[in-house]
Amino acid sequence: MRGLFWVIGLTALAVAVTLAARYQTGYVLVLVHPYRIEISLSLLAGALLIGFAAGYLLVRLIARTLRLPTEVRQYRERRRIDRAYRMLVEALRAFFEGRYANAEKAANEVLDAGEFEGLAAVIAARSANELRAHDRRDRYLARAAYYKDEDQGMRLIAQAELALQERDHRQALAALSGLPHKHVAALRLELRAVQQSKSWDRYIAIVDLLSHANALDEGHADELRRHAIAQNLARKAPDIDELTAYWKRLERSDRRDAVIASAAARAFAEAGNNAEVPAIIEASLEDAWDSGLVALYGELPGEDVLRQIEQAEKWLIGHPGDAPLLLTLGRLCVRKQLWGKARSYFEAGLSLEESFAGHMELARLLEQIGDPEAARTHYRRSLDLAAVQMHEQVVAASVFESPPALAGTVAPAQNGAVAGVNESQKN
Repeated sequence: MRGLFWVIGLTALAVAVTLAARYQTGYVLVLVHPYRIEISLSLLAGALLIGFAAGYLLVRLIARTLRLPTEVRQYRERRRIDRAYRMLVEALRAFFEGRYANAEKAANEVLDAGEFEGLAAVIAARSANELRAHDRRDRYLARAAYYKDEDQGMRLIAQAELALQERDHRQALAALSGLPHKHVAALRLELRAVQQSKSWDRYIAIVDLLSHANALDEGHADELRRHAIAQNLARKAPDIDELTAYWKRLERSDRRDAVIASAAARAFAEAGNNAEVPAIIEASLEDAWDSGLVALYGELPGEDVLRQIEQAEKWLIGHPGDAPLLLTLGRLCVRKQLWGKARSYFEAGLSLEESFAGHMELARLLEQIGDPEAARTHYRRSLDLAAVQMHEQVVAASVFESPPALAGTVAPAQNGAVAGVNESQKN
């Protein structure tokens, strides 16, 4: 469009000059001693226009010639950036497709091009990590530390995540500490790191931050908080003063929670404060009935067993069909050597629900009161239940493809229970 305007403009100018020259009879006299030059005014105007045009074209030609090296450099720079961009896209595509060797190779080409270096170094590091080339991974991350400041957050997140994969929470926390602002993804990584480091107070604080950011639903956040508080109680068990102070600082709703109350009861029992154990469980059961907590009421020691029996019998009025409660009453009666009541409670509980613990407790009681034949029967039944339970757990592990570490934690506990049965049968 601009060219068309130029053509129209020049044509109009030529027509105007032609018309002006046709009716113009003037001339220009130039005196340069000893010469006298007469030139038609039209001819002079035409010569000046032609000279101006020639000069303009000459200047443009010289300027273009001088700019040519710069334009060549700019062209090559554009080609280099375009190629780096294409290779970066290829690296990302290969990485997300799981072609990690190709992703690393493409990312190296981007690094060689000197563009998008921070992103390319992180892609190369993650790809090398997937290929288990940890030396190359570390070199890429170290190289990325010298790139632009805006790329450092990406590097630190990658470094923290890769450190957590190797369960190196110290390096992960050190990397995350370099972030100026921690977004949700960074907080999630820090949550994993502090869990590995067992810094449960910080763990609870991060859970609250994630919950306020709507990154955790309320139920999941409460579950994580309960887990952290329970772990904190277990960690503080060796120091009774610290444990007591921490327990008093908790909210009433936390102290009444079944999971937290169970952990607190075990912690106080480990610390030797047996008087506090029944009170913790009783207070929690006032808010909500929990059969697991009732069973713990009979497992952990208390200072006033008779009072515990009376309390448990009061509960039995409201929960007559609760097998764990009957098992708990039997255990409490055994502690006070109330053999007859203990046997009746054990048998009543087993009539409602057979369990490994119930048969074991009854077998030990029968052995103690001099009935070895009946004791062997219950030992065998407890062994059968343990075998069935072990089989169910093995099947569940195969169905859900449980990790070897999980399977390894289940089997020894069951083997120990079976060993206990065999040892009792030998005795």
